[in-house]
Amino acid sequence: MTMSMGRFGRHLLFSSIVGLALGGAAVAGEGQPSPWEMKLQQAATPVMENIVWFHNFLLWLITAITLFVLALLVIVVVKFNAKANPVPSKTTHHTLIEVAWTIVPVLILVAVAVPSFRLLFFQLDVPKPDITIKATGNQWNWTYSYPDDKIEFTSIMLSDDERAKMNPVPPRLLAVDNETVVPVNKVVRIQTTAADVIHSWAIPSFGVKIDAIPGRLNETWFRATKEGRYYGQCSELCGKDHAFMPIVVRVVNDQEYDAWKKQQQVASAARKSYASVGAAAQ
Repeated sequence: MTMSMGRFGRHLLFSSIVGLALGGAAVAGEGQPSPWEMKLQQAATPVMENIVWFHNFLLWLITAITLFVLALLVIVVVKFNAKANPVPSKTTHHTLIEVAWTIVPVLILVAVAVPSFRLLFFQLDVPKPDITIKATGNQWNWTYSYPDDKIEFTSIMLSDDERAKMNPVPPRLLAVDNETVVPVNKVVRIQTTAADVIHSWAIPSFGVKIDAIPGRLNETWFRATKEGRYYGQCSELCGKDHAFMPIVVRVVNDQEYDAWKKQQQVASAARKSYASVGAAAQ
């Protein structure tokens, strides 16, 4: 059975309108991707808030430029075609136009460069941290250590069977057995390295993406302003299981963080004691 071109066009138009309506209605996900999401994930740090603002600013700017160029093309087509203008102008120079098309692009680039450099400096200038976390990329999991608190653990993706036993069920390919926990409204310095190949530690809602390179220590920072779980993934191709290196940061209040920290310190000490006994036995 065939579909006429007119019917196909109406069907395509209807599908596009429905898709745009659903996409526009969908709220940008907080901490994770959302169905029909068209915008960036909701910002959970000051850095990401600036990124979202800069993104929206550029979107409106390039939209205005595109519409302006389109208007010029329409004017040229309508006003200067052979039928409407049988005797073409022989003008070869126009000082005002030549100055304008030189100055205006420069002003546009300055308008883009100023907030761009301000944002870049804001991202790279690490303030005095309240907490330092070292994230080491492995094939294919993450090892986290809190050097000031003597905490260390490995974070591995949960299988579908493990996820099914949890309530609520966490998102597929993003849930882990050991979440990184940080307190809300505290400056967290993230130091990254790798044990084998290049990885990349990234949390979209934080506006953070930094490579983890063997033999090198990179660092960045974030200050989460909202409690909740925030999901990310390794963002550098690192082998066959690259897609199975999720990152989860749970942001909690100070009391919950202190309780978690004490629990992890006991667990880390127990793991080190067990490892020491095993090494001595060998």
